[in-house]
Amino acid sequence: MGMIIYFVIILLLPLYAQFKVKGTYKKYDKVHGMNGYTGAEVARMILDRNGLRHVRIEETPGVLSDHYDPSSKVVRLSSGNYHGTSLAGVAVAAHEVGHAIQDAEGYAYLRFRHALVPVANWSSNLSWIFIMIGLFASLTNMLLLGIILMAAGVLFQIVTLPVEFNASSRAMRLLTEYGLITSEEAPKSRKVLSAAAFTYVAGAMVAVAELVRLLLIYVGQQED
Repeated sequence: MGMIIYFVIILLLPLYAQFKVKGTYKKYDKVHGMNGYTGAEVARMILDRNGLRHVRIEETPGVLSDHYDPSSKVVRLSSGNYHGTSLAGVAVAAHEVGHAIQDAEGYAYLRFRHALVPVANWSSNLSWIFIMIGLFASLTNMLLLGIILMAAGVLFQIVTLPVEFNASSRAMRLLTEYGLITSEEAPKSRKVLSAAAFTYVAGAMVAVAELVRLLLIYVGQQED
């Protein structure tokens, strides 16, 4: 039973999360905001009203490729969201601006996540080398080292959750506070952001489940 639950988390949860976010985005990408603002216009207005006139807004290719680049202080919006006036695009644009505001305020979880980036990058790549050696050669020390390295990547995914939730919370508050969306449109915009957030939740759950599985294997090897 435990293995069935594990494989449901590992295989089905990420697929469901991607299906949910794409379906929700596609649905509300067809619903245009009553104010007629594009994603770029919304991003600019929120940035300016928060004293972030120095933060640029750029168009980037792709779909849902939107992100905030803290090193360059740039909010990059996918073409559809940059030029479009949909509720989905406006919500995503506001979310990315939420990250820019976090950066300007020195939001603790964002700073912690930035500090973890280099560690998470190399540890994630190296962890499976040690894990595979440990598993196939029954070398518990190598397996433990791989698990420790993997834990750094898992920590990064866990820390990402409050960063993303906070950015979405800021986005919804500012969109309504500044009158960029109506009260009737708010629940629809929130659905887009909630679906996007669920992908991070699913990713974290998968990472934790895999880490727990490997820890149990390690404990089993120790007992043997």
